Amino acid sequence: MKSKSHDGGDSVDIESKWRDKWRDAGIFHADPDDREKIFLTVAYPYPSGAMHIGHGRTYTVPDVYARFKRMQGYNVLFPMAWHVTGAPVIGIARRIQRQDPWTLKIYREVHKVPEEELERFSDPEYIVEYFSREYRSVMEDMGYSIDWRREFKTTDPTYSRFIQWQIGKLRDMGLVRKGAHPVKYCPDCENPVGDHDLLEGEGVAINQLTLLKFRMDDSYLVAATFRPETIYGATNLWLNPEEEYVRVRTGGEEWIVSRASLDNLSHQKLDLEVEGDVDPGELIGREVENPVTGENHPILPASFVDPEYATGVVFSVPAHAPADFIALEDLKKNSELLERYGLGDLIKGLEPINVITVEGYGMFPAAEAIQKFGVESQEDERLEDATGELYKVEHAKGVMSSHIPVYGGMKVSEAREVIADELKSEGLADEMYEFAERPVICRCGGRCVVRLMEDQWFMKYSDEEWKEVAHRCLSSMKIIPEEVRANFQYYIDWLNDWACSRRIGLGTRLPWDERWIIEPLTDSTIYMAYYTIAHKLRGMDPEKLDDEFFDSVFLGETGAGDELREEFSYWYPLDWRLSAKDLIGNHLTFHIFHHSAIFPESRWPRGVVVFGMGLLEGNKMSSSKGNVILLRDAIERHGADVVRLFLMSSAEPWQDFDWREKEVIGTRRRIEWFREFGERVSEIWDGELALSELPEFEPESFAGKWMICQLNHRIREATEALESFQTRKAVQEALYLLKKDVDHYMARVDGRVDVEVKMVLAHVLSAWIRLMAPFTPYTAEEMWERYGGEGFVSEAPWPGFREEAISREVQVAEEMVQNTVRDIQEIMKILDARPERVHLYISPPWKWDVLRIASEVGKPDMGAIMGRVSASKVHSNMKEVSEFVRRILRDAGKSEVVEVDEYSVLVDASDYIKSEVGADVVIHRDADYDPENKAKNAVPLKPAIYLET
Repeated sequence: MKSKSHDGGDSVDIESKWRDKWRDAGIFHADPDDREKIFLTVAYPYPSGAMHIGHGRTYTVPDVYARFKRMQGYNVLFPMAWHVTGAPVIGIARRIQRQDPWTLKIYREVHKVPEEELERFSDPEYIVEYFSREYRSVMEDMGYSIDWRREFKTTDPTYSRFIQWQIGKLRDMGLVRKGAHPVKYCPDCENPVGDHDLLEGEGVAINQLTLLKFRMDDSYLVAATFRPETIYGATNLWLNPEEEYVRVRTGGEEWIVSRASLDNLSHQKLDLEVEGDVDPGELIGREVENPVTGENHPILPASFVDPEYATGVVFSVPAHAPADFIALEDLKKNSELLERYGLGDLIKGLEPINVITVEGYGMFPAAEAIQKFGVESQEDERLEDATGELYKVEHAKGVMSSHIPVYGGMKVSEAREVIADELKSEGLADEMYEFAERPVICRCGGRCVVRLMEDQWFMKYSDEEWKEVAHRCLSSMKIIPEEVRANFQYYIDWLNDWACSRRIGLGTRLPWDERWIIEPLTDSTIYMAYYTIAHKLRGMDPEKLDDEFFDSVFLGETGAGDELREEFSYWYPLDWRLSAKDLIGNHLTFHIFHHSAIFPESRWPRGVVVFGMGLLEGNKMSSSKGNVILLRDAIERHGADVVRLFLMSSAEPWQDFDWREKEVIGTRRRIEWFREFGERVSEIWDGELALSELPEFEPESFAGKWMICQLNHRIREATEALESFQTRKAVQEALYLLKKDVDHYMARVDGRVDVEVKMVLAHVLSAWIRLMAPFTPYTAEEMWERYGGEGFVSEAPWPGFREEAISREVQVAEEMVQNTVRDIQEIMKILDARPERVHLYISPPWKWDVLRIASEVGKPDMGAIMGRVSASKVHSNMKEVSEFVRRILRDAGKSEVVEVDEYSVLVDASDYIKSEVGADVVIHRDADYDPENKAKNAVPLKPAIYLET
């Protein structure tokens, strides 16, 4: 950032200056010593593209916390590495090789890769090399206090040996198995894919569907469903006559399915063979046999059938499926279709058949749901809402109707599984898997399918004993925000076995089966432990890093040197792990599973902070759609401190933040004001300011005591906020509210320059620069140096607060002064008057007594308050007392009574009040002059006002 120096001299590169100084001094290198430690990590990035402002928030939060704790005297380790495992860069390299226009455009225009570098992107290793350098450069520009000695890539040979040790330990515990499991799969990459491998479809679940076989001659039309129990209410099948259908052979049977479904189905039925085309138009009007009831059902046309979803064949249950009900009604009204397929007589007898009984609904719940939501046609957007609500109600509260054989009276949720299992065991049904949403697109550009992996390795997250230990680990951790703890609990229970290996991609090979590469999420669960020794492994022979070596370092067994074991033991357990909320369902929960299995309880992680998402001018950020601002561009435009401060002040870390250019510019002005304040204080001191040599000091004036009170209050609030990662609240206290306090103090002293004012402002500046150092380190370092701070402000003591200096009486008194000024100005505005003199009448002592009694009663009870007041004889005129009690009754007991010497406070502030209202001010202890009888209106902390013109 180019910035004018404070003395108006030549431009200096402040950011480069302090980066060089920090690096040369090695102040962020963290080694074990006798201090209490803090070890925090943030999810290491996958460097397949340039950093954007969303990444900026992710990595600035831990840096602010690290800087804060370092200034508090802790030994802080904040490391960084590069997660380059997996297939995404393989897909990117392939798209670059084939000169895919979209990919080239993204990397030229969004990621701003120079042409000569882009030419080398056909090599996936070079992509991660290029962007890891880019990431580090931008992180350094942002001023992150990272110990770069511990930097590594997940393809480093020494790291691979660590990962092989980790997965070997889990296999020895029986927590890795081999078997079949449905996974997201990219046919183009010939590889399972995780969420980080996707351009579209992150977080999309895989659902299991039951395939019901409706016989027609020697073939079956195979219809997929979530609700096999509704087979008793089937009236017909739906096919889309505008789409292509085929005959396929699988399991010794001939099935009829849509051609578009083959991509998915063929990866689950590995013996599937296509035998020929089928004209769906010729099937319309023919009948199929219900596999359960044996009844015949007609095949009817429906344009709503999605040929890509499941099998492209749907069976219709109009009593319980709103979409089927309205589709059947629409077809009955469509004379053109009825005539084309000769369905007139066939469709007349089709009526809904009840299967489920649910409280609040009649025989045909679908019809009632249609009516409730006002659905008018198959294209009506409200149809989805009607369907969703009815399905949930029937699943949660429904029972199979009494006329259903065998299952009558059984809960729907139970009958569903029982019926599906029995039908599959009898050969009347099968199963398949399908995405909950489409499309799911790999980073290589290919459309993903669900594949049933037969020869695959899995982490056994389904293991109940492992789940129990993971829950125990979670219960011992701090979770920020606390409300997401329930998400962790849900995912620990919900997680099933996880495919932990791939065929292609970068990464570490399974030590017992080198055909497989350990997938990215599995190799990034306990790498925090590796950070503790990463810098000491550099240059070591990977072959010597065997299981015995890592057992010694991490589990305290014999074999490795004491130095490595002591380094690990000093830093572990991990104090804080920070990552995005969309990773709770995988990475963050895996983090808990793996730590709880491998390490003793004393080494389990202590806390997790979860981040919200980022918006750009109100819209979701997306690199693939070009809707991002690169972090480097933001730094060049605004400066790193402005970027940091905006990202920390716009929202709490767990909330979504919105980058808005106008607000960023406003943040820059705040920093400029802060710098100008330092200059003003320096000018007041005539250039003799030396912050590190300030003596202890207690102001004597009320305004000075108030300013020191507020300074201590802001320090306390900002400190408590940062302890719980509330960066927005911390900035509010440390900058915005403290600025408001300083502005008011400067108005109170009104240009007065004496020893007390100089000392107050110097103490404020000293504390303020240190308060801002975690948020705006470059500005803070420059100001600290300029105004006589010793050493780096990054290593200076965090400003402490004195609880005894935070006086509620002083705060309330000054609030009274400010409120009085506003009241006078409001009256002047209403009366449109410019008085020569303003008279202020303070509240008489008896009103303070009554207020205290009302607070002790603690509730708005007129009788109780009046009884206590009467017994106390605080005032002889009970009519006046009654009127006053009515005035304060509503707020009785809501807050403590803070008594203030109103007269002394107002007299002390009279010059300030005079300057604010433009008139002389007279403070009356008694109503010795009150021509309009205003004094009776005075209440505690709210003087009565009379304007004399």
